[in-house]
Amino acid sequence: MEKWLESVYSDGSSYFVSNPEPELGEEVAVRIRMYDDAPVRHVIVRAIPNGIEHLAEAKKYKVEHGLAYYEAKLKMTEPRMQYHFYLICDDIIYYYTQLQITTYIPDHTYDFVLLTNYRQPKWVKSAVFYQIFPERFCNGDPSNDVQTGEYKMDGHDCTHMASWSDRPLQYEQGFCMDFFGGDLKGIQDKIPYLKELGVTALYINPIFEAPSVHKYDCIDYFHVDKHFGGDEALAELSKALHENGMKLVIDISINHTGIGHKWFNRDGLHFDKSIGAYNNPDSEERSYYFFKPGTNEYKAWAGVDTLPTLNYTSDALRNIVYRGENSVIRKWLKPPYNIDGWRFDVADVFARNDEIQLAHEVWPELCAAIKEENPQAYILAEDWGDCGHYLQGGEWDSPMNYYGCARVLRRFIGLPDPFGERNELVREVQIKYNMTAQDVKARVLQHLAKIPFVVAQNQFNLIDSHDVSRVHNHDSVTRDAYRAAVILQFMLVGTPSIYYGDEAAVDGWTENNEGCRFPMPWHRDFQNTEHFRFYRTLAHLKLEHDAMKEGGMKFLYAEGRSIVLARFDDREALVAVVSGEDEERAIPVALGSIGAVLPADRRDIFGDAFESAEADDRTAEITVPAGKSYLIRCPLA
Repeated sequence: MEKWLESVYSDGSSYFVSNPEPELGEEVAVRIRMYDDAPVRHVIVRAIPNGIEHLAEAKKYKVEHGLAYYEAKLKMTEPRMQYHFYLICDDIIYYYTQLQITTYIPDHTYDFVLLTNYRQPKWVKSAVFYQIFPERFCNGDPSNDVQTGEYKMDGHDCTHMASWSDRPLQYEQGFCMDFFGGDLKGIQDKIPYLKELGVTALYINPIFEAPSVHKYDCIDYFHVDKHFGGDEALAELSKALHENGMKLVIDISINHTGIGHKWFNRDGLHFDKSIGAYNNPDSEERSYYFFKPGTNEYKAWAGVDTLPTLNYTSDALRNIVYRGENSVIRKWLKPPYNIDGWRFDVADVFARNDEIQLAHEVWPELCAAIKEENPQAYILAEDWGDCGHYLQGGEWDSPMNYYGCARVLRRFIGLPDPFGERNELVREVQIKYNMTAQDVKARVLQHLAKIPFVVAQNQFNLIDSHDVSRVHNHDSVTRDAYRAAVILQFMLVGTPSIYYGDEAAVDGWTENNEGCRFPMPWHRDFQNTEHFRFYRTLAHLKLEHDAMKEGGMKFLYAEGRSIVLARFDDREALVAVVSGEDEERAIPVALGSIGAVLPADRRDIFGDAFESAEADDRTAEITVPAGKSYLIRCPLA
């Protein structure tokens, strides 16, 4: 394709749409830009209001930083308006969607989309998240610690670990009941630390009553576990966070409960020896689960018999979980707790049970209930794969972005697919293949291009979590490779999430989940390390630059093992130049395509000097040593 096409850009942000969250009937200006000398005769916006093709010519309305801007008006005649662009030249028409430019008429899968019935949780795109596995973060109140032998689960005793610096027990030793004493008071005590790091929002793994360390086996959704400090500790933590300008998202699994939940145990069938059969009580709570008629057999999540699956054909269950005024989901969004959102465990399988497929009935109801309590609440869902059908404005705000971030960046630096780590069959046949730069670009854009931009801005971008081995614990990952992955993570549209302890290079192993849940190493002076400063610099960069919040995102180069990724607004550009090559390369950076130039001092934000040469008047060649990454703040031309 012709070189000028590298400059073509539009998105759904306020820089390219007059109102990214329009009302029904509103006239909206949509914009596109390209080099000011692009050989374009006409720019057309193509939409399909009420199913009929509508073409509107976009008029050039300004030239700035070497780029010409075009604008057309669309009327929001329906709640969802899709559009793409025609770029008409003398002898060819190019078609531009959120995914790519083609010389053929594209389908509508990757169209730009405007929504009238979606209200973005605006704080998310400006946030830096920090995920906390609360039992392993900080012990603020030893008086509430679990004591060894205090209770049993599935025939095993709980254990109080002797020292905070001990290693977690393997599952076969501790059965997810090896407690170190982390609690909500400990999190509250560390708010000053989190602010110094640059954190503005917390995502906390489950905290409700449950016997395990991870607490995905809830036995009471209506109370915070006493070993975390109880309900009062959550109210105090929420108040303290909000006083410090921070948000709070809590994890919950409403797909299943623990086997010890009162709903599950109450009025269960019992074999009555006097009649030689099971009794048959008419129990409302029993309808909350999938029991085989006339027996005590039930459906369990992933076949784990201690995690019985909830049955959302039950209106009573829907009422107590999210519909009712005092339901589980609503309770914690209200005072005095005032949480700012929910993270839903195993959301990909929620309300999906063989012949009973209720997901797209229940999710809109559940999400509407959340937004009724707090229109700015964040709905974060666990899904490891392509989930674009949930991200169209009426259900999730974001998945845990494994598909478009973690699984991509980990493969790029040479690690196996983390989903494969969770699956015995796949793990046995893992192929030693590093994703190329082209792979990374294709996968990231494939995820983002299928969803409206106002939803893309919510994406929860991570590389580590409580469910995968930590990247830095892999011996094969070099310092430079790790920095490359984290820089790219922070540069993607959406919000970055730091998994607790990553900034401290916390210890761990990579074979199973116990290895990524080590206690936070408060005994080490990690805040004076280069590694901590690296994270702090990136977090504050996100907080201080609008280009990293509201701005556009564009791959300027993706070949071999080299990536150039830019974030930009109408004042500046931030450009990541990332090399996974095994030798020095001169990487072309088409800064002119985003209206930018290199900084005069030729240094990146970490203070590293770089060498450059001019390839042409719009492209610089930056010399990048093997494996090196730069993050460069560029002024506009």
